[in-house]
Amino acid sequence: MHSGRRNGAVNVSVAKGRTDMTPSRASGRRHAFQPKMGPSMNTLHNMQIFVRVVEARSFTAAAESLGISPGSASRAMNELEAHLRIRLLNRTTRRIALTAAGAEYLERCREILADIAKAEEDIAGSRVSPSGVLRIHSFASFGQHYVVPAVSEYRRRYPDVKIELRLSQDIPDLLDGSCDSSILAVSSLPDSDAVQVRLGSTFDVLCASPAYLSTHGVPTEPADLQSHECLTLSTPTFAQRVWHFHGPQGNERLTFDSALQLDNAEALAATIRQGIGIGALPVHTALSGLSDGSLVRILPDRTVGSREICAVHPSRRFVDARTRTWLDLLRTYMPLALERNHAQISALNGPPSGPTTVEPVLVGEGRSHRAPDVVLTH
Repeated sequence: MHSGRRNGAVNVSVAKGRTDMTPSRASGRRHAFQPKMGPSMNTLHNMQIFVRVVEARSFTAAAESLGISPGSASRAMNELEAHLRIRLLNRTTRRIALTAAGAEYLERCREILADIAKAEEDIAGSRVSPSGVLRIHSFASFGQHYVVPAVSEYRRRYPDVKIELRLSQDIPDLLDGSCDSSILAVSSLPDSDAVQVRLGSTFDVLCASPAYLSTHGVPTEPADLQSHECLTLSTPTFAQRVWHFHGPQGNERLTFDSALQLDNAEALAATIRQGIGIGALPVHTALSGLSDGSLVRILPDRTVGSREICAVHPSRRFVDARTRTWLDLLRTYMPLALERNHAQISALNGPPSGPTTVEPVLVGEGRSHRAPDVVLTH
């Protein structure tokens, strides 16, 4: 429709999604909107009504399309103009006309509402179809043996998801938004507001080198270790200077002075191979040395410690598709991987029987992998 120019108005010809405007005398100036306070959900609602009123060319038609009363639509316009402290529409009983400020504000409203709609669409899509970036944390040694193969399998299934994997001994703050999921191996589940998904449990085995044992003798009871050089892992989740043994004799506890502390399981294994002393190694770290004979298991009828394997993520509500599918994979993959390694370590209690390959357990159909799109940070 067309209207004559008066009262600082602009002529409008409105169709859905588009407004053609002939500027008023004041249209050459940009209007400085000065709202009383920052935008709120009510302001966004009023913006929607404003746009619909212009597109529908009347309050009655706009109200009907929005499922509200014409009075509610009129009040929304009054609230919006009062909030902005500027008139957006000149209106009579027969027609409405955008002011120059209203025409400028209309375009901004359309951009804002379109951005909001796109954001909601993207977020809703991320809850259904995995895409975007999945940020994962795990401890260095555990992550290399278990999480990296799981990441490769996940990427094979969900190629649209990029992975950022951080391997660190420090447990991240999951509530600061820097991490979507942390896979932990801990003596007890952490006391946290984050959601914990239990994936299984594992243990350590006591190891020494053949050269060390030939020089210092072979311990046959935990108490014998008091006269040996004991090496330990020193991390936030490993008890230092104390070993808890589990076996046919029940539970036994040994406190000792550590001759050497290291913060990495692979480094500890290398030190033990050098004949420096005896140390408790995670199953996945001990397997290769026990199989090739560079390590010997001490007190083979006992395990050392017990650690829960859990995946921790920030929220129980509104879990996005990336995190949900990652947790689903871990629930299947991790118990199988742990069970396989535990069976291998039990088979190696006797004399070394030749090299044993520690292979990742991959679940699902097919075993071919494209190169994973993974960022490793230390």
